[in-house]
Amino acid sequence: MKWIKLSLSTTVEAEDLVTAVLDEMGIEGVQIEDKVQLSEEDKKKMFIDILPELPPDDGEAVLSFYVDCDTDIDELKKNIIENVSLYSDEYNLGTLEFEVSETEDTDWINNWKQYFKPFRADEGIVIKPTWTSVDELPDHDEKDLIIEIDPGTAFGTGAHETTKLCIKALKKYLKTGDKLLDVGCGSGILSIVGMKLGAEAAVGLDVDDNATRTSVENAGVNSIEAEYVNVDGSICKIKNNCIRFFTGNVLEDDDLCKWTGFDRFDVVVANILADIIIPLSAVTSKYMRKGALFISSGIINTKEEAVREALLKNGFEILEVIKMNDWVAFVARK
Repeated sequence: MKWIKLSLSTTVEAEDLVTAVLDEMGIEGVQIEDKVQLSEEDKKKMFIDILPELPPDDGEAVLSFYVDCDTDIDELKKNIIENVSLYSDEYNLGTLEFEVSETEDTDWINNWKQYFKPFRADEGIVIKPTWTSVDELPDHDEKDLIIEIDPGTAFGTGAHETTKLCIKALKKYLKTGDKLLDVGCGSGILSIVGMKLGAEAAVGLDVDDNATRTSVENAGVNSIEAEYVNVDGSICKIKNNCIRFFTGNVLEDDDLCKWTGFDRFDVVVANILADIIIPLSAVTSKYMRKGALFISSGIINTKEEAVREALLKNGFEILEVIKMNDWVAFVARK
């Protein structure tokens, strides 16, 4: 099915008004484009290392939305202009000019799957999407450890350098019988890899509830027992041969920190971002036994020294720094 895309030029001042008018007309899913600068609160919500550089705010905005191809476009444009213009004495509405284009119906949520193929994360470890065959990987070996993943809308296919660095470190340092804590578990891939490499038990957490629930499903696909658990006033019970996933932020919730449990994990892995790892390094050691290891990744090379300083400041001994292209991972010991 084909859709018609309409883009309406207006102003930042009027974008909320116009969106409300469109909503009253039954038009939903409006995309707003403007050059309003990011607030500090906005920046904290953006889990990326390099923030976008926006041009100066010129006060202009473009609102885009889609309607089906049977819509009388001229009549719709006329009605929108009439309804919006009722507020012309109160708002600067801008030009109210339309741009119209046509687009094919696409399954945007699942379209990316055609590009996610089986790949080798490290020697002897292969990541395979659940909807493909491992035979699609030319150098597949019967001895390979196969990890199946369907990230859904959670972060973590395993293909990024930061995840590969963590897998490489887990393979080298994790010992059979270790207890693993995965902070920022995403799709659960590192918890699953840890269990496959011999961890006795694992606990995974993420600020995104969708991620933790997706992680439970991915563990099941890999024949690993997993549970979604709710945080309560007790201490999380570690269950052997099982991964327990929960939702929360250990940087902001003291009760959650206590619930996670202190002095109990042999390995903590965090594949997040440098700006999260730096404050996390100040609290991570509470969960770790003496001599336990902290594997941190998601660190762009321009922030390597800042993370190094934070680890040393918080009592860690850096055992190894692993690099891949522009990305860095640290292996540090409590």
